[in-house]
Amino acid sequence: MKSLVPLKSLKMTLSALALSASCGAAVAADSLTITSWGGAYQTSQDEAYYKPYTAKTGIKIVQEEYNGEAARIRAMVESGNTTWDAVDVDAATAQQGCDEGFLTPIDYSKFGGEAAFVKGSTFECGIPTIIYSTIYAYDADKIKDGPTTIAGLFDTKKWPGKRSLQKTPFGNLEFALMADGVPADKVYETLKTKEGVDRAFKKLDTIKKDIVWWEAGAQPPQLLASGEVVMATAWNGRIFNANKVDKKNFKIVWDGQLLDYDLWAIPKGVKDLDAVYKFIEFASSPEAQAAQTKYISYGPALLAATPLVSPDILKDLPTAPANAKTALANDPVFWGDNKEELLKRFNTWIAQ
Repeated sequence: MKSLVPLKSLKMTLSALALSASCGAAVAADSLTITSWGGAYQTSQDEAYYKPYTAKTGIKIVQEEYNGEAARIRAMVESGNTTWDAVDVDAATAQQGCDEGFLTPIDYSKFGGEAAFVKGSTFECGIPTIIYSTIYAYDADKIKDGPTTIAGLFDTKKWPGKRSLQKTPFGNLEFALMADGVPADKVYETLKTKEGVDRAFKKLDTIKKDIVWWEAGAQPPQLLASGEVVMATAWNGRIFNANKVDKKNFKIVWDGQLLDYDLWAIPKGVKDLDAVYKFIEFASSPEAQAAQTKYISYGPALLAATPLVSPDILKDLPTAPANAKTALANDPVFWGDNKEELLKRFNTWIAQ
């Protein structure tokens, strides 16, 4: 999901290191240390949240980066030396952090209640900030009459050629079932049964010989651009970026998109919980979440933000009403319970 271009300044890096070395604890009350994924995504947060918040309050935002390692947050909390005040986490980490007790439960009364956010996006220990999705796309310069439904990804008779899928069971099993006719709201119910899992793998069997696997987010646009594949699953922001920056003509098929979330999480042991909440309240305002869409093509999680998004931007977001009609929301509880078993079967299937 996260964009590739690392834009955090050296000055910020040195500042964070100096603070950590000098005090070994969370920064003083006139600053907050916030950790995210780097790249263009973190730049969008800087423009929409950090700079405006500093301008409004005088509180400095010290930025850190990580690669989503939940173990780093856990180790920090267990050591009694919590130096990150807020962390941008994925859904799996939000769930894990609550289960293992290293993240703080969120007081949703400060944000208008859970009903203020896109249904299914709220977590006990994480408040949603953006919604992104895994979709599939094709090069409209090479395919003039392209597919419009998830079934097209599996239709090699009408659209022959290689497909690129992420080398993981996550997403692929859901896509396979939806392409095989399972309604989005029945996908995880189906996957909880042996018959449902068998059905998903049977559908994947139909295109197995045509699959080129990808493991890094930059690969799908590259594979489409080179013509090595005719279709590719990808994070929607990667395809948008290829069109905007590289002037490609890639067409996203939104049908059956798999929605996922990034969330603000608060590690246990922060020195000033009230100050952290005040920042997250600011970042969870309709105006701030709508502003972020100017810099990255991910949808706001706050329902009240969507009407504030410019129509020419909204059309490219996963949360646009026209794009979200048949969307499926990722179920992190299902994957938390079944990931190990399904990953083992998936790897065995690939090797066969």
